[in-house]
Amino acid sequence: MICPFCAHRRDRVLDSRESKEGDLIRRRRQCLACKRRFTTYERIDEVPYMVVKKDGRREKFDRQKVLNGLLRACEKRPVSMARLAELVDEVESRLADSAEREMTTAAIGELLMDRLHGLDKIAYVRFASVYRDFQDVEAFLSELESLMRQKRP
Repeated sequence: MICPFCAHRRDRVLDSRESKEGDLIRRRRQCLACKRRFTTYERIDEVPYMVVKKDGRREKFDRQKVLNGLLRACEKRPVSMARLAELVDEVESRLADSAEREMTTAAIGELLMDRLHGLDKIAYVRFASVYRDFQDVEAFLSELESLMRQKRP
């Protein structure tokens, strides 16, 4: 740290304390040149994960929103809450790994559908019907037929 009094570049830390919330560290420092003391604060540089909506709007990633969609699709199905949380963790991990820290809703939906397809076919169809916005019975039947073709050897 640069001393705010003499601009010397070397100091020593006398005391460090974490805030009650755990999001900030307060450090008491002493300049090695002028011996004056000063305080610095350290916090995580948090860049939010963003979701790019179909209309181009950007919105902060909401883990609970994704989980709620999965819960609706898996209602009365034998899919554990832990497994659903893993799916959301996977999406969040993909967001964290991307350089832009953003992902389209299309990519999120496809990722979740791909995982649901292997987990529970009924939950998959339910999720797909909302995500792909089936407008009529034909679209729904087409998805079911596609599922049936994949199941047969």
